[in-house]
Amino acid sequence: MNGRVSGREGWIRRLEQVDRRVIFVLMGLAIILPLYTGWSLQQTPTKPVQDFHAALETLPPGTKIFIADDWDPGSKAELETAAVAVLTHCFRRGLRVIDATQWGTGAIIVNDTLERVARSMGKTYGEDYVYLGFKEGREVVMQAAAENLRGVYPRDYRGTPVAKLPILEGIGSLRDVALLVSVSAGYPGTKEWVQQVQRRFNVPMIAICNGVSEPEYQPYYNSGQLRGLVGGLANIAVYERLIGAEGFGTRAMVAQSSGHYMLAALILAGNLFFALSRRRTLLAVAIAVAGGGFFLWTIVRILAGP
Repeated sequence: MNGRVSGREGWIRRLEQVDRRVIFVLMGLAIILPLYTGWSLQQTPTKPVQDFHAALETLPPGTKIFIADDWDPGSKAELETAAVAVLTHCFRRGLRVIDATQWGTGAIIVNDTLERVARSMGKTYGEDYVYLGFKEGREVVMQAAAENLRGVYPRDYRGTPVAKLPILEGIGSLRDVALLVSVSAGYPGTKEWVQQVQRRFNVPMIAICNGVSEPEYQPYYNSGQLRGLVGGLANIAVYERLIGAEGFGTRAMVAQSSGHYMLAALILAGNLFFALSRRRTLLAVAIAVAGGGFFLWTIVRILAGP
């Protein structure tokens, strides 16, 4: 009898004293492996995300829109994913994209993202899309573009006179586009586009932003100045699902959730070993049943999908 107790206490004690590097490896695997799987989570789109999707979905093919890609490498994790999703949606719908940025540090990466998506979908530069690049001036540039786009951007990012680009025929200012889409990491971004263009010239506008900015922009959606709003990686993943183009946003959310589940599992395991080491069998059984049931239910939901 005593041997069996000592044996049990021995392996419990060894588990309690496991090398912390084992924990790091388990957390690392929980986060990394979902990035390379096809797993997805069941997520319900919110009204702002549905409205964002509908604003693009209802535009007829050939419609010209303006995308303000105001982000840089520092916000790439969220907003490159957002930009890819928006561009994919626009090009699938046959919309014609006029793109520019107010962030000098983002001019190159925005161009690379636009070119990569456009090439993958067989789009023609100058006809289906154009990149006007960066122009210093912030709010001054925004307001001036709303009044005279060609005056602010006489040449595109490649140095081609905009007068030679078919996509800009009939576009003299931002008031001539059907929709303004703000992809925003902060200042200058969505807030300034609302103030300088949407409010002054009544240009229809939607926005997709990083998670920390969403609370600041929510009042603009509530007031109707933004017709749709997607904020943060979780909502970007939902938007990816709506357009049928699950990408990094979806995988990242699964990885984040997997990491949280692993953390919860380790906490439960720690409590289970504690209860067993104190010979509290009923408590250990309760922890094991509750924890096991929770994780089984979670795994079923992940594998089943929406």
